[in-house]
Amino acid sequence: MVQLILIGISAGAAAALLFASVASGSAISLLLTQLAPLPILIAALGWSHWAALIAALTASLALAAIFGGFFFIASLLSVGIPAWWLGYLALLARPAERPTEDGLDWYPVGRLVVWTAIISSVVIVIAIVNVSIDGDTFQETLRKAIARMLTEMNRTAANIGNIDRATDLLVAAIPGGAGVLNTLTLLVNLWLAARVVSISGRLRRPVPDIAAMEFPGFAPIVTGAAVAGSFLPGMIGIAAGVLAASMLTVYALLGFAVLHSLTRGTNGRPFVLGGVYAALVFVWPVLIMTLLGLAEAAFNLRARAARRRGPPNTRT
Repeated sequence: MVQLILIGISAGAAAALLFASVASGSAISLLLTQLAPLPILIAALGWSHWAALIAALTASLALAAIFGGFFFIASLLSVGIPAWWLGYLALLARPAERPTEDGLDWYPVGRLVVWTAIISSVVIVIAIVNVSIDGDTFQETLRKAIARMLTEMNRTAANIGNIDRATDLLVAAIPGGAGVLNTLTLLVNLWLAARVVSISGRLRRPVPDIAAMEFPGFAPIVTGAAVAGSFLPGMIGIAAGVLAASMLTVYALLGFAVLHSLTRGTNGRPFVLGGVYAALVFVWPVLIMTLLGLAEAAFNLRARAARRRGPPNTRT
């Protein structure tokens, strides 16, 4: 128990330092802030979710002591609780119904990925509601801030029309973009934490086969409802748009998993995967991967491909 407390306090102190680095205003601080969940996730995966909970509370208390009480809630909701919850879920297991290497069925990686989208959406919506609970008021506040920033960047009167068009585009894109960024940030931190803990030999669950991950049955329902809700006016539409963007992000990741699975054993696999990843500097490969992930949910492409291949050839 003493070890868990010490690990939790140490991880919390590291998370607080990473979160507080944004106060420096340097460019590198933006990256360091995104890594704030990492120490908490390492504590969870390497020791226990109790160590992660202690870390989350320690980080929030430290930030509150330095910057004020607002940072206790801000860091706890945006960093501490999401990291603790993902770490808790990652270590859930039950006795396996079918033979496995360790006799356990671990919490499916696909469900963890979907949880990152849901958690990220909740965090972004809470941040939006903190500005205003009225959708129109929030958009107007955001519009004024963006217009002021763009005007400072470009002061020529001839570009006022361009500024207005850019402002409208950013007002529509920023909430969903924040959901995408937060989802990817949580996923990267979870992956990094698993790698660090695995290298140290403390990772209890086997490393999952990402290419074989499957999403739960409720994921397509949540995604469809979110996409439909994003067309509604006001705060409901904004919140649904954030959830839709986050869920479509993880479906893009599912698309990459499907691509890895379908190309296994093919001669051109390195060229196909290399070409797709190299093309990520453009937008269209991500859109295609999202459609592939949605198609997997609808048509079970990997299972169909496996049936066409037939059983593996065991002859020598």
